[in-house]
Amino acid sequence: MAARAVGVRAVAWLLLWEVAGFTSIPATAFSAAPTDTGIRATCSEIILRQEVLKDGFHRDLLIKVKFGESLEDLQTCRLLIKQYIPSGLFVDPYELASLRERNITEAVMVSENFNIEAPNYLSKESEVLIYARQDSQCIDCFQAFLPVHYRYHRPHSKDGETVIVVNNPDLLMYCDQAGSRCVIRFSFDCFDKTREFPILKCWAQSEVAAPCALKSKDICQWNNMKYKPVYKNVTLQVPVGLTIHTSLVCSVTLLITILCSTLILVAVFKYGHFSL
Repeated sequence: MAARAVGVRAVAWLLLWEVAGFTSIPATAFSAAPTDTGIRATCSEIILRQEVLKDGFHRDLLIKVKFGESLEDLQTCRLLIKQYIPSGLFVDPYELASLRERNITEAVMVSENFNIEAPNYLSKESEVLIYARQDSQCIDCFQAFLPVHYRYHRPHSKDGETVIVVNNPDLLMYCDQAGSRCVIRFSFDCFDKTREFPILKCWAQSEVAAPCALKSKDICQWNNMKYKPVYKNVTLQVPVGLTIHTSLVCSVTLLITILCSTLILVAVFKYGHFSL
């Protein structure tokens, strides 16, 4: 009788266990979901290299972006570089307009009330949007070009140089799916871009609103991409004057100005023709 009672209890517990659903739990239910680190481990890195070309006070900023996958998978994707210009440098908007007309670069100023004549201590950081182009010498690369110029700096008391640090830019990507776009105009309608473009799933961090193209009034939601920079930043050495030379420089400048003005007046009265 005791054995039969134990058997009945065992069967009852098994029935209750099955009704509760515990016997049908798959083993995968206890496995952890894949993390972002695991997904990104299978993705190719995006490499960004920023360098400054030329010497002197007028330089060219060159930005190259290399993808680890074929650009055939990114034919409908565009790359936008948001470059931050420190107060010690400036970008000439009139020069940019001329370069756009000659199809040399596709860059536009974002900052308003911009004064190219102001010294660095009266200036603020500015922003430039550069629409990158595919590099003809690299099958899976994009590049962007931006001319920059040094501003005037305060003279120093001891060291005759100052340092300008150009930080790495924001890298934005927008991928357009055939027959579907993500545009802000009169309404907001987006598609899940990560399903068609794995690179966005790997490295997209957030979304940023920016013009879809250089001459477009449409605003697209660009993906702010995570990348690996070759250099932490770019450092420029700028020569500046010394305060101990202030009296000498002012005196020489004044004397030269008086001398040149005198020579001009003499030439005017000597060779000029005056009619009353």
